[in-house]
Amino acid sequence: MNNRWTIYVLALGVFLTATSELVVSGILPVLADDLNITVALAGQLVTVYSLAFAIGTPVVVSLTSRIDRKKTLLGSLAAFVLGSGLSYASTDISLLMASRVVLGVSSGVYLVGAFGAAAKLVPPQRIGSAIGTIVLGFSMAMILGVPIGIAITQWLDWRAIFAVLGMLSLLMTAVMYRLLPGIEGDARVPFKRQFQALGSAVIVSGLFLTLFRESGNSVLFTYLTTFMQDILRMDPAGIGVAMLVFGLFGAFGSRLGGYGVDRWGASRVIASSIVLHVATLALLPLFAGTPAAGLALIALMILSMFVSGPAVQTYFIQQAPESSSLVLSLNTSIVHVGLAAGAGAGGVLAGAASTVYYNPWLAGAIVALGLAAAIVSFSLGRKRVAQTAG
Repeated sequence: MNNRWTIYVLALGVFLTATSELVVSGILPVLADDLNITVALAGQLVTVYSLAFAIGTPVVVSLTSRIDRKKTLLGSLAAFVLGSGLSYASTDISLLMASRVVLGVSSGVYLVGAFGAAAKLVPPQRIGSAIGTIVLGFSMAMILGVPIGIAITQWLDWRAIFAVLGMLSLLMTAVMYRLLPGIEGDARVPFKRQFQALGSAVIVSGLFLTLFRESGNSVLFTYLTTFMQDILRMDPAGIGVAMLVFGLFGAFGSRLGGYGVDRWGASRVIASSIVLHVATLALLPLFAGTPAAGLALIALMILSMFVSGPAVQTYFIQQAPESSSLVLSLNTSIVHVGLAAGAGAGGVLAGAASTVYYNPWLAGAIVALGLAAAIVSFSLGRKRVAQTAG
């Protein structure tokens, strides 16, 4: 199978797993009504998924890092099919919570496996584009997966979403089994040496980049609909169209980021995209009275978010090649921690100010801390290269 098409197959798997994560937020009222629980309790399905993803992924990945990537991907998809089946069969919140644990861990392991496999299937000068294609799968889940899931809920019921995801994932498992080549796992590096990479100042500062970047994103993005409605004075129909356009900007950004990494290097793409990100957040409240300008700034913000995504993943692969699976899994965990922290901080600010007007400024300040962490990581990385060469 041509490696380019292999990458697209991997990205399709990410589309399915990411849809299972994102769609729940869009159908919480339906879930709550069907299971006869409060929306607040239904919201804990998101929390449980994130915790399972954040905690379970590094553990499973560290135990399976040396195994052939194909086997890891097939195993994680098989577990995802099981989790989808449990979701479909759930008649109470307890079983549904358990299914979210299975889906969270399996999705995390699949995502890390897909990143690692993509990096090994292409030459070094094409890693950025390969990672960008994998990130595109997540972008498409936002653009297509969630709206389709909501439509299925309205047409049939919420359980049908997971029936469809399970059947498609089972089909994907069969396709991968037949067409994917064997993809070697990480080198046989002792666990002690792998974990030493996590103590590297280059990696630690890079993880702080992820923490601040995702926290800042979440401060505004969690309340983006509210911002457009209350501050930009948009109606619900206009917000729906805007979100679709933003999704397209995200998809374009993931491909642009991958191309940029191959052309100019991960460090330059990360730095330039974060500078743009901070600038748009700083300007956004100042254009609150001009909806068109505000929407343009939000579109640029989302573009910069997705441009930096492939660059950050590629940067970690390049900085810790011997333990890339472990580092990538920890990075995905940090992503979820950052999203939760940012949502909480944004909520506190909005509650204290009784408006989300100031959320972009808080978000910009936090993302700027991510830029500072990136500069530290880049500087330490250059020093390490110079010392090695010396």
